Amino acid sequence: MPTVELERITKRFGATVALDNVSLYVREGEMLALLGPSGCGKTTLLRCVAGLTMPECGVLRIGGVDVTEQPARTRGVGMVFQNYALFPNLTAAENIAFPLEAKRWPRPAIASRVRELLALVGLEHTADRYPHQLSGGQQQRIALARALAAHPKVLLLDEPLSALDALTRTTLRDEIRRIQLAVGMTAIYVTHDQVEALAIADRVGIMDHGRLVELGAPAEVYTHPATLFGATFVGSRNTLDIIVGMDGWVRWGDAFAVPTTLAPGSRVLAVFTPESVELDAATGMPGTIGLISFRGASTRVHVVTADAEIGVDIPSHLAERFPRGRATTIRVPAERVQVFPLSEQDRVPEELDVTRRPGASAAAPPA
Repeated sequence: MPTVELERITKRFGATVALDNVSLYVREGEMLALLGPSGCGKTTLLRCVAGLTMPECGVLRIGGVDVTEQPARTRGVGMVFQNYALFPNLTAAENIAFPLEAKRWPRPAIASRVRELLALVGLEHTADRYPHQLSGGQQQRIALARALAAHPKVLLLDEPLSALDALTRTTLRDEIRRIQLAVGMTAIYVTHDQVEALAIADRVGIMDHGRLVELGAPAEVYTHPATLFGATFVGSRNTLDIIVGMDGWVRWGDAFAVPTTLAPGSRVLAVFTPESVELDAATGMPGTIGLISFRGASTRVHVVTADAEIGVDIPSHLAERFPRGRATTIRVPAERVQVFPLSEQDRVPEELDVTRRPGASAAAPPA
């Protein structure tokens, strides 16, 4: 399977910069997920690769070949859309066959390829059904089979699961990954769902305001984000707006203390994941259990302190030990806390609720 390379791609819509000098390399046979909030440019980037949107400047290569000026039909890409885009007057088999008929494949070859793809997506029994006779998940499987029909060089998926219910999304997400691995297809997967992106991809790219701000393996992006936006967008992290102490330490009471090279008195955002917080610590920040949210295997416990509300994820079988109103003490290991400089120019997601404002007095540094 070929690679995909974007070099300094820029696209504007009027005064809006949809893509701002984006460079990206997708490896052969890789599933790359593009993640970001609405309007960040991820779908525009996908459409540029497909040839449905033309960039104003930059170079796009597929398999090492410059396709920047080529029309969509000659690029050899298959695309799966959010709304399935099946022809309602054609059966499942006829929908899969449509791109092959357009390319004038011989009828025996078309029939063979349709059977092969129906088996690949596990829907042999639906060959003669029309789209309205299929469930949403089945329709998206047929759309995926159609996208794969003509042996495309690259598979592009634009929010393919967002119209489905939660259970179907999870099942089909894993199925798409299985199929992509089975055929060895280079693929780019656009989504706004971070769980989806982290679960399905070899690498995850995070976009914000038309820029690619993070790129790495799912575990790397989640555990060690490189930017402030990445840290606050992925992982439902706790965030504390803190002033660096005069001794150069960033601390939150007795809950944690982290050394930094940043200037004393400067503002920073300390971030840490809910699963990194320890409850009933021997020493730490006192608080009271507030909202409790059951999430299946884990339960999110919100601890209300004097100046913040901290989310803590614990195994659900331990949740009965922490009823609402119970006193506790929380601690965060220093190695699980990341510190980012914070200025007026820095952007965090608009929906982010910074859980503590600066100004609290600093405690003494740890011994």
